[in-house]
Amino acid sequence: MRRIATAVGIGFGLLMAFVALLVVGVYSAASGLLGGLGDNARPGGQLARNAVPAEYAGLVQEWGSLCPTLTPARLAAQLNQESGFNPDAQSHAEAQGIAQFIPGTWATHGFDANGDGVANVWDPADAIPSAARYDCTIAGYVEDVPGDPVDNMLAAYNAGSYAVIQYSGVPPYEETQNYVRTIREAEASFAAPPPADDPAQQQLSPSEAAAGAVNWAQEQLGTPYRWGGEGGPEDNGQFDCSGLTLKAYEHVGIQLPRVANDQWTAGPHPDRDELLPGDLVFFATDLTDSRSITHVGIYVGGGHMINAPYTGAVVRFDPIDSADYFGATRPTA
Repeated sequence: MRRIATAVGIGFGLLMAFVALLVVGVYSAASGLLGGLGDNARPGGQLARNAVPAEYAGLVQEWGSLCPTLTPARLAAQLNQESGFNPDAQSHAEAQGIAQFIPGTWATHGFDANGDGVANVWDPADAIPSAARYDCTIAGYVEDVPGDPVDNMLAAYNAGSYAVIQYSGVPPYEETQNYVRTIREAEASFAAPPPADDPAQQQLSPSEAAAGAVNWAQEQLGTPYRWGGEGGPEDNGQFDCSGLTLKAYEHVGIQLPRVANDQWTAGPHPDRDELLPGDLVFFATDLTDSRSITHVGIYVGGGHMINAPYTGAVVRFDPIDSADYFGATRPTA
């Protein structure tokens, strides 16, 4: 959650009028977007543009198609979950590198993929191919286990193949269940949109989708914040920050991941001076680590966003420029 001070002295009526003027401007400002609407919920064999750091995108694309249970988007989501694409990551359990191999597993399954004579867990050129090959190896270990073969593969990566075999599927460990669920939900965000002749591409233009999402968010202004809320009857029509953005884009046919730091992966990342209405804007405690994202809003232009900020507040209009501004994502790209 992110607490933002509301400017003192601005009357409610004036604020609402300002919001309305900006949202009207969405329809003209957003018209500069190009191309058709992508279906972010559809996994595919091609990575979405800018979804993976450029220095790793080729490796993920190449090795992500190594076996039937793996796709480039799935491998990208897994690496993001493991380390946030940080090649220097090290956990308290001594898991190392971008793919978070523990030393014993690396000794068995790590290999010299780039041919420099060293199998180096800290080198993504070795670690990413090794992760893909390990995924496919353990998929073979658990291929006779009941349940979804992809879920079982990911669970084996996290908890070990023996645990998956022992429990006849994803084991009842909270960490492993969250690991599998997070990757399966996020993988679509790393996948390229469908071909232009796909019927889903013809739903809305990007400008229409962006304007529709902002307009829907505007209609929620004044709604109380509710942690975990997605606006349903069980939530009394209330939202948290990512629940609001999730539903705004669901309203125009674009599926986003549920939580803010996963929504970061839902499209390319425009610079601050390239923002368009409809872009998602993010805030974090560590400006070098997307996993530290704590808040998201939907940009409406003029340096402002609509957001559900924190418990006790309501969906409202706030400035985006602050010390914890992390960056933006364009779900319509």
